[in-house]
Amino acid sequence: MTNPLFDLTGKTALVTGSSRGLGRAMAEGLGRAGASLLINGANAGTVATAVAEMRKAGLQAAAAVFDVTDEKAVEAAFQSFDAAGIAVDILVNNAGIQFRKPMVELETADWRRVIDTNLTSAFVIGRAAARRMIPRGRGKIINIGSLTSILARATIAPYAVSKGGIKLLTQAMAAEWAAHGIQANAIGPGYMVTDMNEALLANPDFDGWVKGRTPSRRWGQPEELVGVTVFLASSASDYVNGQIIFVDGGMTAIL
Repeated sequence: MTNPLFDLTGKTALVTGSSRGLGRAMAEGLGRAGASLLINGANAGTVATAVAEMRKAGLQAAAAVFDVTDEKAVEAAFQSFDAAGIAVDILVNNAGIQFRKPMVELETADWRRVIDTNLTSAFVIGRAAARRMIPRGRGKIINIGSLTSILARATIAPYAVSKGGIKLLTQAMAAEWAAHGIQANAIGPGYMVTDMNEALLANPDFDGWVKGRTPSRRWGQPEELVGVTVFLASSASDYVNGQIIFVDGGMTAIL
């Protein structure tokens, strides 16, 4: 029997970048906990396939196709939710990209593209959600950070800065919105087995470094983010606010 603290029945969750990867794993986990899902991505075909597969698995899922970096598209999406009587109870700001290049060779346009996708979109979508959560007096916002929310690594400066910003954005959301019954927290995944990390997984030196640096001696699996996501989306975390929880096999705990 499911503990009622973690029961999301009757709640609606919007997960950005959820047609594949970590976003899809977290969305499916929320769905299995009872939430109705709004599956987001910029590619209508990819989103439609994900929604169909989730429905086939018995989950309640609908498409929410928009580009997270397009502010007008974000507002139009929320207006369409309003018109359909859909209240977003849980927002997971997961959409993100990586870009690797030494800073001295980095073009400003690439810097801005990463910041806009990983950080500014979380602000814009979070603001749209909060404007609707505040009158209801409740809501859950979960921002997806990274190990690089607190630790830098060479050649990924814009990514690290964006994820460092996610940590402080989460705290800023808590500072302004906690009094309205909204909990804003973040998850910091460690090195996970995802499409984004395929090249790193295939590199024996990097694979060995990850396993040697991580106390658990392995990479994480996407489904290992589900437990903390459900916790932060549920009433079990009603007095948790402005925190970042690392799911990293212990990497940030050791020198």
